[in-house]
Formats: sequence, structure tokens, C-alpha cells
Amino acid sequence: MKFFNLDSPLMQALNKVADLMWLNILTLICCIPVITVGPALTALHYMALKMVRNEECYIARDYFKSFKLNLRQGIVIWLIELVIVSLLIGDFLILQNSEVAFGEPMRVILMVVAVLVLFLFTFVYPVLAKFDNTVMRTLKNALFIGILQFPKTILMMILSLIPAVLFVLAPQIIPIVFLLCFSAPAWVSAKLYNKFFKRLEDGMRGEDAAESEEGQDPEADERIFKDELDQSLQEETAGIGKA
Repeated sequence: MKFFNLDSPLMQALNKVADLMWLNILTLICCIPVITVGPALTALHYMALKMVRNEECYIARDYFKSFKLNLRQGIVIWLIELVIVSLLIGDFLILQNSEVAFGEPMRVILMVVAVLVLFLFTFVYPVLAKFDNTVMRTLKNALFIGILQFPKTILMMILSLIPAVLFVLAPQIIPIVFLLCFSAPAWVSAKLYNKFFKRLEDGMRGEDAAESEEGQDPEADERIFKDELDQSLQEETAGIGKA
């Protein structure tokens, strides 16, 4: 039957789901030590973008390739995220349980900071997965991209919350949610930011981007390098301003 041909839409969809489940299992395993959550999420987004672009990939091999490549920076960024989130939660709790002067303005300021932090960490692991930079420049560029892609950033935040909501509201499908809780939101998110990332990559590589990609060693580091991303973001912002 045509439905069961390897090239049929049904079989391709089933293969995609299987790949996402395997990717999710790898991510869950690599998150177990807690300290490695950062590189695990980076590798997750690396693979999600490759899958969205229909690039040839081997889930486990390419996942651990990115995990190893971004291990140090991923851990540093994850620790920075933990510190910032812990400080924000602590400040909110202090304000909630005290009657300090200017309490309401302080809450507003903390809310603004919290939103910016959400924008930052929504894009920081996709940026780290694709662009090679220092930790501070990665954080800066992730925040900038989160603001530039405001509507999509909000959608990505919502997507990341859906598995938690389903865990609470639909316990009967917890096994399915458990197998897709990281990979499915990452894959849909990659669909949202793929075109934007592609414009940045093409702008940094120049007009010969296609030729360079065709001749690229599949084992080579596929990230885009150095601080050129900052310039590409500035050009992107200028383009938006002219539109």
C-alpha cells in the first residue's frame, strides 16, 4: 500500500516523530546531571534546526557532537541563568513579604527585568548552537534577537509551557508528553526562527554562501563564527527600520 511506502507522507511523519522522541530521550538523559542542562538544550536546538532544514543528520552522533562542542559555554550560560532566575525569585519573594517603601515601582522594575530575562534565555541556546562567540556576546546577541523577533519569542515561550500544562491537565497522555516535552517545542520553535537565522547566516557568509555550504565537510563545525553576528543583527535592524 502507498501509505506504507518509505517516501509516503505517513511514513515520513512517523519517522519525524520517532526522531523527535529519540532526540527527547537524549536530552532528558543529558539533563540528569543538572549541571549539563545548558549543553543538553544547546544540542537539542542544534538538532531541531537541522531537522527543520531537512539536513542529513544522525540523531545521536550529531547531538553529542554539538553537546561536546558547546559543553563549557553551555555550562557557564546555564549557571548564569540559574543565578539570575534565583535572584529574581528571591527579590519577588522579599517584596511579597515586606512592606518596603516604593514596593510597587520595584515590582514593575522586576517584571520588566524578568521579561527581558525570558527574551534572553528563549534564544540563548539556539544562538549558542549555531553561532560561535564568547559567552557575553552570545548573551547579548540572544537578547537582541529575542527583542527583534518579539512575536515569535512570545510564541516560543508559550510552546515551552505547553508540556507542563498538559502534564497537569491531561495526565492520561503523560507518556506521550514525556517523550516529546523538549523536542517538539524545540522543533516548532526552529520552524519559527529558521528564516531569520538563515538571513543572518547568508549575510555573514556573503553571496557565495551556497557554494561554501555545498563544499563543506559534514564533520566540520557548522556554526557561524565570531562577532560578525553583531554586524548582521545591526543590518537586520536597519532593514526593519527602512521597511
